[in-house]
Amino acid sequence: MVVVMNPGYSQTEKELWKVHLNQWSCNDLCPLEDADARNSLNQGPGAIQTGSDRQRTIFNRAVEACTLEWIDPHLQAILNNDYYCNHESSERLGKFNTEGYPLWNEHFPTACARVDALRSHGYTNEALRLAVAIIRHLRKVQKDYLKQLKQAGSRKSKHRKSVQQHQSTSSALNELSNGLFGPTSSTSTQGDGPEAWVGHPLNPIGCLIHTLLEASTVPEEDPKPQSSKGSSKTSSSSASHHTSSSHHHHHHHHQQNSSSSSSSSSNSSSNSAPLSSPPRYRHVPVRGHRDSGDSYLMLAYEAVLIGLGQQRNMPVGFYAQDKACRAEEELIKKHRDIPLDERLVVVLQKQVKTLMEGGPLSGLGLSIPPESVPLHTFGRYLFQALLPHNEAMAYEVGLRALRLPILEDSPSSSGPDSSALTGSVNAVLMGRYPHWFVIGHIESQQCQLASCMMSAAKDNMKRLRSVLEAAQRHIHSASQLFKLAQEAYKVATPVDGVTHYTLLKATFELGLHIMGMTHVKLTWGRSDMVRWMVQCATEIGVSALITIMQSWYTLFSPTEATSVVASTVMAPSTAVRLNLNYRQQEELSRCARSVALQCAAKDPPACALSALTLCEKDPVAFKAAYQIVVDASAGAMNSQQLFTVARYMEHRGYPSHAYDLAVLAMRNLSLGYNQDAHPAINDVFWACALSHSLGKAQLSNMIPLVVKSVKCASVLADVLHRCTLTAPGIGCQPDVKLRCLKLLPYDKDPMRQLLDAAIGAYVNTAHSRLTHISPRHYGDFIEFLGKARETFLLAPDGHLRFAKLTDDLKIMYRGKKKLMHLVRERFG
Repeated sequence: MVVVMNPGYSQTEKELWKVHLNQWSCNDLCPLEDADARNSLNQGPGAIQTGSDRQRTIFNRAVEACTLEWIDPHLQAILNNDYYCNHESSERLGKFNTEGYPLWNEHFPTACARVDALRSHGYTNEALRLAVAIIRHLRKVQKDYLKQLKQAGSRKSKHRKSVQQHQSTSSALNELSNGLFGPTSSTSTQGDGPEAWVGHPLNPIGCLIHTLLEASTVPEEDPKPQSSKGSSKTSSSSASHHTSSSHHHHHHHHQQNSSSSSSSSSNSSSNSAPLSSPPRYRHVPVRGHRDSGDSYLMLAYEAVLIGLGQQRNMPVGFYAQDKACRAEEELIKKHRDIPLDERLVVVLQKQVKTLMEGGPLSGLGLSIPPESVPLHTFGRYLFQALLPHNEAMAYEVGLRALRLPILEDSPSSSGPDSSALTGSVNAVLMGRYPHWFVIGHIESQQCQLASCMMSAAKDNMKRLRSVLEAAQRHIHSASQLFKLAQEAYKVATPVDGVTHYTLLKATFELGLHIMGMTHVKLTWGRSDMVRWMVQCATEIGVSALITIMQSWYTLFSPTEATSVVASTVMAPSTAVRLNLNYRQQEELSRCARSVALQCAAKDPPACALSALTLCEKDPVAFKAAYQIVVDASAGAMNSQQLFTVARYMEHRGYPSHAYDLAVLAMRNLSLGYNQDAHPAINDVFWACALSHSLGKAQLSNMIPLVVKSVKCASVLADVLHRCTLTAPGIGCQPDVKLRCLKLLPYDKDPMRQLLDAAIGAYVNTAHSRLTHISPRHYGDFIEFLGKARETFLLAPDGHLRFAKLTDDLKIMYRGKKKLMHLVRERFG
């Protein structure tokens, strides 16, 4: 775009450029100005588009720039005279400030594009003069806007104003804001908000600072004389400003045909410096305005502050949002290259104060629209820059910048649980505001700002408290809060330094807030949060551990409280880490056992085993935990869970308790005739073996439960075989050699009952398998009958009962001749 804005072009040359640009713009392959635009009107290759239907292309701004002129007398006076001023009553005309220095009032990006065009075509001095006039105009508008804003506020505080008075005040403010921003561009995607300067296609702030910083750069040791070109260009411009400089400005892309930003021409000068040594700057007084005390470096520094502090709405589309974020970071990086001295610190403090009082036009104002772009990155830079010079202002601006308006429907929203927040989030989801594709990046920058402030206030309780409350109020992402807490914890507990207990306690409080946020709603990384919370509490000491255990129900789930919190508290390493005495260990252990019992009562299936483990050394607590399991067997705990606890009890040396739980588990078990691979089979074998080892009485009580719960023939046969290998009670009798223990007979209870159940299960299973048997399974069935005969023969009349079974099969399934032939061949 800077090509067509050459002040030396004649009208004919610009018309020729306009024709070429229009031709390129009409090409179907020409890129659009808005990379996120989607033309829904074009329904196919045969669709016809009118002029109003076409999307703007990258050449449209250059086409519009062909109509801009340079013949304005005030503009020509600014460009060609360092001493152009007017100390008379011309301020009311808007062309001079109170000191009489000239101002240039135009649509801000367009005015900055004029500067870029002058600089790109060699008119360096003219570009400097215009840049100074533009920035002074920004100052004046800021000053006038603040004055009107304060007057409106004071009138409102004294008495109520009528509707007409309120409208007059609003119109006055709007008029001032129009002076600052100029008419909204036809391509603006900001809705009713102001046109954003950061991320703008014309890069207006970048144009200004590159021009001003060039004039402030310290020359190299042997710089080549460059005044000849500048002076010749100045004289050339002065000689021809009434004739051939009749054209304007705006913005072109490069000299290639893809115009969208003037940053390429602006970056060419900055890239000329070696990357290893950034340029050094000095204060060069503004020519012709020595009494003002301004330097080009001060104006450049202030211009970036004004641009970055502008209140702007989030643009629509991923590309535009990503571009705005990158442009902000690039401007801040350029700003960091300017070393702060006393003069720049004064500019910084003055401009920050103006931004804080700037009302709706400032992104740091007290009240801004919800769709405003948050200034977390800019706020962090301001905080770091101000902290060594004005601590109070640094924290004030940092806390103000920590806001995330899109998630805070009104200033009265004081917490993440407020209904106003819910309404704002719903408004985003329902499409009231555009989708924020960069919300993840924004929340990350918000977390970095909070972390920076917490680290700086690590030993100041008052400052730390204000930052902590603001973080809890404005940061709505649990993962970002957890990241903030982790970073603060690292600062508070350095590896080779002294622990900062003030920051550590604040981090602990933040951790409690995070646990409360994620307690009900499951959050990714919750297990890491719980472990970190216990680690942080351990670092503080016994009081913090007792705090999280006493309020566990608001912070942790029962499983987390027992498996992580209570287990860690009672671990020997914790006592060693905290160097606890016996009384403190007992206090922590008592509290941990109390938590374990409460969790077991609330969620027996998940916490009963952990509670028994933690309460093992305390007989009273252990008995209470055992009773909770017994009570839960009626419904809360299934047979598998009861068998698990019962096995644990046996392992820890409580066989009688294990037997009681095994009885309860067996009552809840149900094993069908065809479930010969069920996972509970091993539990059945274990329960019978335990009962057998305890004695005949226990086995006699267990066998009826097994018969009732298990219908699988093979399982019953295996239990029968295992119980008759040795005499019952042999595992628990110390004087076994002195007693005569006999094997259990099959013809008497309890083995007769088990044998009859096994034979009946074989009969039922045989008939069930023959109902839907295929020839390929005949061999398996014959093997099944072979195992069944072994069990039948254990009974006194077993051979007769098995013969009856085979005869019944031959009669009932005589149609399966091949199978019956195999039965006769094998069993007669």
